[in-house]
This record gives sequence, structure tokens and C-alpha cells, in this order.
Amino acid sequence: MPWTMNDYPSSLKNLPTLVRKKAIDIANTMLEEGYKEGDAIPIATEQAKKWHEDASEQEKKELEQASQKEIKQADGDSSARPELNEKNVLVEPHENGWAVRTRSAEQASDVFDKKEDAVNRAKEIAENKETRVEIFKHDGSHQEDWTPSSR
Repeated sequence: MPWTMNDYPSSLKNLPTLVRKKAIDIANTMLEEGYKEGDAIPIATEQAKKWHEDASEQEKKELEQASQKEIKQADGDSSARPELNEKNVLVEPHENGWAVRTRSAEQASDVFDKKEDAVNRAKEIAENKETRVEIFKHDGSHQEDWTPSSR
């Protein structure tokens, strides 16, 4: 499923809105061409930054107009998908290692080589959202749950 301005990797969240939109467009195209998610995101981010530096004001305006509604929705919402705020965070096997994903989200927010790194990131997210972490084994079966102590 392609990324949108309302559902995109967390690594893009601090980019200026127009750069984020361009990175999402580039990453989606790369995924369609067979690139792996872990490769597409950093390449698309760098290409979007370069595009933003080199693009004319007209090109920037055209991208903004073409996706103005989507950009405004994302900027006006403190959480890109508020319905996910109360959902548990999952650590699950991924083709590139270990994915951190909110239950019901279509895309992983992060992918790590080491399970320990994924669990640590998931715990950080769960503490912020005040939800649980569900940790899965490499075979996809449930391993354990973790609950923040502040709950």
C-alpha cells in the first residue's frame, strides 16, 4: 500500500511539508519499481531535499496545488492517524529485520536490523501513547507483551 501524507514513515515527520510530500511520491514510485522499503526511504528523502533546493517556485507551487488538500489535512492534524493513538505497538519480523508498527497501520514506522533496537523503539512509542507493546517471534507467533510502568 502506498504511503500518503496521513500514513508515512516516521523518519519523514520532521521534513518540511512540501519536501515530505515529494519524498512520499518518490518513495512510492521506488516501491512500485521493486525497491525495498529500507532502501527507498533514505534515497527518496535525499532526492526530495535536492529537488526542493533546485526546484523553481513554479514547480513548488504546482506540487503544492496538486496535493494542497492532502498537505493541509496533514499539517492541521497533530497526529496523522488519530485512530491509531490508542492502538498497541507491534514488534514483528520484517523482510529487512524487525518492524515497529502500530496495530492497524499499513506501514511499519521503523525497521531495524536487531530485534532489541526495534523493541526499544516500540517501548518509546508505547510510553508516549500510553499503550502496550506486543512482541512477536521470528516465526510470527506471540512472544510477550510489555506495558509501560507509568500506566
